[in-house]
Amino acid sequence: MPGPTPAPSSHIAVIGAGILGLAVARALAARHPDASLTVLDKEPAVARHQTGRNSGVVHAGLYYTPGSLKARLCRRGMGLLREFCRDHDLAYEECGKVVVALSDDEIPALREIEQRAGANEVPGLRWVDGDGLREIEPHARGVAALHSPHTAIVDYGAVARALADDLRAAGAQLRLGFDVRVLSPNGSGVELGSASERLRFDRVVVCAGLQSDRLARLAGDEHGPTIVPFRGEYYRLVPERATLVRGLIYPVPDPAYPFLGVHFTRRVDGSVDIGPNAVLALAREGYRRRDVRLADVRETLAWPGFRRLARAHWRAGVGELRGSLSRRAFVDAARRFVPDLRVADVRPAPSGVRAQALDEDGSLVDDFRIGHVGSIVTVRNAPSPGATSSLAIGEHIADRVA
Repeated sequence: MPGPTPAPSSHIAVIGAGILGLAVARALAARHPDASLTVLDKEPAVARHQTGRNSGVVHAGLYYTPGSLKARLCRRGMGLLREFCRDHDLAYEECGKVVVALSDDEIPALREIEQRAGANEVPGLRWVDGDGLREIEPHARGVAALHSPHTAIVDYGAVARALADDLRAAGAQLRLGFDVRVLSPNGSGVELGSASERLRFDRVVVCAGLQSDRLARLAGDEHGPTIVPFRGEYYRLVPERATLVRGLIYPVPDPAYPFLGVHFTRRVDGSVDIGPNAVLALAREGYRRRDVRLADVRETLAWPGFRRLARAHWRAGVGELRGSLSRRAFVDAARRFVPDLRVADVRPAPSGVRAQALDEDGSLVDDFRIGHVGSIVTVRNAPSPGATSSLAIGEHIADRVA
């Protein structure tokens, strides 16, 4: 006769059912097979925000400061994600990426990216001239480019759903529709609560994306950094013009501007998106221009770091807003890389909102930032390449929880 079921060694909660929260839960389940594991999210399904609304790019590690968490976890995360997609029969396409210099003035910055990518051991990277660029992307134009043949694309929403299925099969609970409003250390554990229910856990990990700073403050973490939401808007090539782009076409980032700029992204379904831009969202989950939440606006304006950022980059912000309001201006910016592009070639596509952490001095937090308050781990900043790195971030956090 079998004996009684052993009691769980501990009760662990992960707040957030995006790809990062699910990846953290997966790593915790592997490290603590005897623990009771619960994933909570306020939405009725997984991957409802950043995970389900991003570009789908699997980054190879070109841009990131060598030795940083981004550099290390992106490279490992890329391999883990490729294996996960293979094991779960999910699309993973190495369509390749070119970072294009439009003029000789951009060559030094492109060389710097080449040096960083080399230090990060990005595989297969090569420098091409304008003719070499056209062999890779026949409709693209530039004086030179870096070609990363192993940069890939996936459907991160599908990856998240597969992670959720694996967790359920392993015995974890997914408590969807649970809006965490109480998060406080309580004795040797942590109390979590919604409007109608209270739960107690031994350890908690906060992976709440656009709400991460608020939940971290509930847990007693430092006030900053604060999340400032930037909406990324896309246009999609009409199907008959999708042949203009074979893979991914990116600009050389402007070092004076904190975002990558508008680029071309092929999706696993064969469609091609142009974007995103970066405009201030007037709600944490403000996917449309008409989405306005005054409490969110007040919180953004009250943060000294935002005011400092706005003073430093207001000209760039005006340019982004112009592209947001004018399809022609948006297409004109993209046409510099693909001259055959026309306004009639594009249609609006779904937008996303980037949860960008901003320090009090006005600087956008560049690296992943993970905090620790007693039995609570807080992910305070995990923008791109957060999805690429998610499985590796999961391992990293599981080590901290242990």
